[in-house]
Amino acid sequence: MYRVGILTISDKGSRGEREDLSGPEIKRIIEENGYETAFMHIVPDEKEEIMREMIEACDKNLCDLFLTTGGTGFAERDVTPEATAEVGEKLVPGIPEAMRAYSMTVTPRGMLSRGTCVIRKKTLILNLPGSVKSVRENLEYVIGSLGHGLDILTGNDAECGSPHKH
Repeated sequence: MYRVGILTISDKGSRGEREDLSGPEIKRIIEENGYETAFMHIVPDEKEEIMREMIEACDKNLCDLFLTTGGTGFAERDVTPEATAEVGEKLVPGIPEAMRAYSMTVTPRGMLSRGTCVIRKKTLILNLPGSVKSVRENLEYVIGSLGHGLDILTGNDAECGSPHKH
């Protein structure tokens, strides 16, 4: 069972001015798919705080998969992809590319997501959008393939066999 860290990036959410609904939606989806929630945190849209959470979780091996929600748009304070890229050791472009391609079948605005994906140590870090609807659509689309990627990343499977249907 893979451990998942969930980080919500939201100024208002971190100040208690808005209830975080995306983080609990991620938790529901991952647990329905056999993953374990290792932790759920909320931080403001501050690059250094986002990076600190990622580095600690990866370097202390607190989770195998680190999912973020929020901070991937065009707003001035949206810095999640930049924080993610800075802590990453390897790029994983296919997952966010697939999410954007799928999102564009739902809405042309899917192209506006700047989410990224990287590997740090033995942890896969993936940025999800901030809305509950977008989190659900994107995570449900990729979750079937994430397990195989995590198997390879953590050394539980060394072969890339036939692709799994999402």
